[in-house]
Amino acid sequence: MANPNLLPTDSRQLQIEDDEASPACVMAFNANDPSGAGGLTADITAITSAGAHPLAVVTGTYVRDTAEILDHFAFDDEAITDQARAALEDMPVSAFKVGFVGSPENISTIAEIASDYADVPLIAYMPSLAWWDESEIDTYLDAFRELMLPQVTLLIGNHSTLWRWLLPDWPTERSPTARDIAKAASSLGVPYTLVTGIPLPDQFIDNVLATPQAVLYSEKFERFEAVFEGAGETLSAALCALLANGHDLQAATAEALTYLDHSLEAGFHPGMGHIVPDRLFWAQAELDEESDNEAADADLSGLDDADLTSNSTFNLPPNGTTKH
Repeated sequence: MANPNLLPTDSRQLQIEDDEASPACVMAFNANDPSGAGGLTADITAITSAGAHPLAVVTGTYVRDTAEILDHFAFDDEAITDQARAALEDMPVSAFKVGFVGSPENISTIAEIASDYADVPLIAYMPSLAWWDESEIDTYLDAFRELMLPQVTLLIGNHSTLWRWLLPDWPTERSPTARDIAKAASSLGVPYTLVTGIPLPDQFIDNVLATPQAVLYSEKFERFEAVFEGAGETLSAALCALLANGHDLQAATAEALTYLDHSLEAGFHPGMGHIVPDRLFWAQAELDEESDNEAADADLSGLDDADLTSNSTFNLPPNGTTKH
């Protein structure tokens, strides 16, 4: 029996070329989500869909279903360090993505790791923590503000979440704009902020990439009449992977928002709770196209060449539509 480790010269050369063309690596720090709605599951599938290789560091685990978070258990900071350092010593990382990491100690540890890679962009997503104890929320957000935000390249979060966190004493009845929130984030060291889910009239929402000085990109979407879990994780992970692959920030934002919209439109109902985005919608589209092509080939197999005229047409599967 041939030794599988003894490859022909051509095969070894092909492996070397493949290594040189390997996808960018994105390190994601997040909690495990056994429901598959968010957390590291969302990060891994979205990062892979956007063409990057996920380095998934487990910071703890939720106890949850598709309807609600029941509890969370954080790993200790040494476990976070060991996971991350082992991968970072082996592989070059092109971007960091930070989600919910469970404790102020873990925030401190991740901030220390990121500081050793100061040239690598760090994308932070702040989810709603309304399920948690109020005192734990305050302690966690204070640590994130002081330790993590000074290293964050892009902060992503829902309008109401970022408003309550960064502008708790907002003085007027008018809702803060994306630029108002970006100004508050900038005062803490964040150069760019993506504010999602800004309410608009007629069942639309806006998503705005901003700095204190300007709106860099905005895109309006029609509101889905459904409740989703994991939308923010999906968007932030995909955007992080696109940045790792060399897209500029505005192009990455546009593409990530379109990807999220398709994922939500193809969302499914795996349990008794909320809808989960289908982050692999594109794979199903490819399978459908292959099935249609195979069916077309089978239908044509019994035809003579004379039956195929220049007026023959074929119905290709339509491209997915985005609700704007």
